[in-house]
Amino acid sequence: MSDPMITILIPTMNEEQSIGKVIERIKSSVKHTYEIVLIDNSRDKTPEIARSMGANVITEKRKGYGRAYKTGFKNVKGEIVVTLDGDNTYPPEVIDEYVDYLIKNDLDFISCERLTLLPKNSMSTAHKIGNFVLNIAFLSLFFIKLKDSQSGMWIFKSKIIPYLDVCSNGMAFSEELKMEAWSKFKAKELPIKYGLREGEKKLQTFKDGIKNLLYLIERRFKKCKGID
Repeated sequence: MSDPMITILIPTMNEEQSIGKVIERIKSSVKHTYEIVLIDNSRDKTPEIARSMGANVITEKRKGYGRAYKTGFKNVKGEIVVTLDGDNTYPPEVIDEYVDYLIKNDLDFISCERLTLLPKNSMSTAHKIGNFVLNIAFLSLFFIKLKDSQSGMWIFKSKIIPYLDVCSNGMAFSEELKMEAWSKFKAKELPIKYGLREGEKKLQTFKDGIKNLLYLIERRFKKCKGID
């Protein structure tokens, strides 16, 4: 796998202010062969901008972060999957390095943690506290120790997709995916420099945090089978 094909998945909802910057950063930094795939639920010009820059846009009318990724996973062509947000917070500049690291170290999954190199003001105090609480819950319920259980940038081999049992259609999809990765495959966290988000804010820190916590508890005692 000297030059693996990479599918870069980006779930988008009204990201017209930032999606062009994200795609431009990908084009200027990624040297491996790649395709960009948006899973889009926008009311603005996000899909038009993305298509004009060469991205494949899949319209997903059903709402939900997890729902978008479930649709995206079914449309992966590459041997490696990389995920980014459309708000310009995650750094495409590390893709080549971390894809090479994944292959060299025979890993199946990398989660890019935001806290080690976190710039000042890139994450609210409430968000940091919520992440900490969810990390503790993750450790207590599943005996998996992570620095950042809520990160949305992942790099993994597409061959593991059929073996992922993930049910959440919402934000809890991120932590559920990591639960699967660490329990079934060779996985590791690597640090990234997280940026300031641009455009419309989607995450509701307290509300989504509580939902994610409750989902972790539910998932501890309830099995999920496959990606619907």
